[in-house]
Amino acid sequence: MIGVALAVYGAFPDAEAMAGTEPIRGASSAGRGDHADAQRTAAPGVSRSMVVLLAAAVGAAVANRYYIEPLLSLVAGKLRVSDTAAGLLVTCAQVGYVLGLALLVPLGDLAERRRLITIMLLGAGVAAAACAAAPGLFALASALVVLGLCSVAAQILIPFAADLAAEHERGRVVGSVTSGLLIGILAARTVAGLAADVGGFRLTFALAAAVMITFAVILCRVLPSTPTVERRGYWALLGSVVELVAAEPVLRQRMILGLLQMAGFAVLWTPSAFLLSGPPYHYRTVTIGLFGLVGAAGVSCAPAAGRLADRGHGRLVLTGCLVITLVSWALLALGRTSLIALVAGIVLLDLGAQAAQVNHQSAIYALGPGVRSRLNAAYMVTFCLGGVLGSLTAATVYGVAGWTGTCLLGAGIAATALVVWLSTQRIGSRAHQARRD
Repeated sequence: MIGVALAVYGAFPDAEAMAGTEPIRGASSAGRGDHADAQRTAAPGVSRSMVVLLAAAVGAAVANRYYIEPLLSLVAGKLRVSDTAAGLLVTCAQVGYVLGLALLVPLGDLAERRRLITIMLLGAGVAAAACAAAPGLFALASALVVLGLCSVAAQILIPFAADLAAEHERGRVVGSVTSGLLIGILAARTVAGLAADVGGFRLTFALAAAVMITFAVILCRVLPSTPTVERRGYWALLGSVVELVAAEPVLRQRMILGLLQMAGFAVLWTPSAFLLSGPPYHYRTVTIGLFGLVGAAGVSCAPAAGRLADRGHGRLVLTGCLVITLVSWALLALGRTSLIALVAGIVLLDLGAQAAQVNHQSAIYALGPGVRSRLNAAYMVTFCLGGVLGSLTAATVYGVAGWTGTCLLGAGIAATALVVWLSTQRIGSRAHQARRD
């Protein structure tokens, strides 16, 4: 992994050649709607090589949050703790990530982002190394909180990519970079399992540390500098996130839809290991981990969804995504006894979720430059909250009603999202017209 990263580094000699642009100057947001009226400098575009690098860095960063999930039994045995105690490590990684979304991602609108991203990736590298060396459960749990906290660098890189992109290509660029995030999420469990099979859980985190430090060096070298115009203090900056939520109906709409989308995603993946390990499948842990890669088949749709959004078809795309997600639950229900139906349902659900995610982020980034990190922070906090709620609900429902009940829950969430969208889809048009007026 390190060799590939260094090879990528050697292919990109300087920031200007990759970005194809002078530094982006965002707009400050002093109050309701001020960011929409601030001065902005149009970006001439971002090179394909920069998009690939950003996608790779985003995927590597977000994967840190998921490495621990398939390693719990190994950790429990190595550190001589109960499965219940080891299971809390997943919560530690999630808590750190949510804290990072709320407290660090807004800094993307205040701090110089190249420096901020470099520091956060270096911090993630140190935290991953601490995970690898942890002598006990408390030390590992503490390191995982810090690792999750620093890994939100991924959510600063995505709006950074949106700023670098020209207006006509923003959806495509966001879609491509988001593909890296989705691949990182889907592949993390498989990579962790394979590395742990060779050298235990410590090897997984040692490799993660090396990858984070390598990307920190590369991005420090090639990212363009981005002088900021935001002058408010840190706590005022955090308060402005609430102001943005109150001022932007499109943001509130996409926060609700994102919460429902991630809840449905968690409803699928939380109890899936129980289904696959029991009758009629009886799969081993390694095989179950490979099912995470099934969803990667839908990753290719993310850039296409972004391009359609660039061409003004965003509403139609999102409607299609939500319908596909609803239909997928019928196939997943049949997957109780049919492997073909199960795989098809996973592909469709991931396809719909990934394309919808690109659509949501393209919509909120269109609200204006200078505030994109704060917009993304607000959206991603509720998005992750949806994952937590979906996981907790799915675990309870599966214990009471099995796989059929789980699929009914997922279908109900998907239907709710479709109803919310159909009843509010004109909000974006009205908000856009209001800003023009």
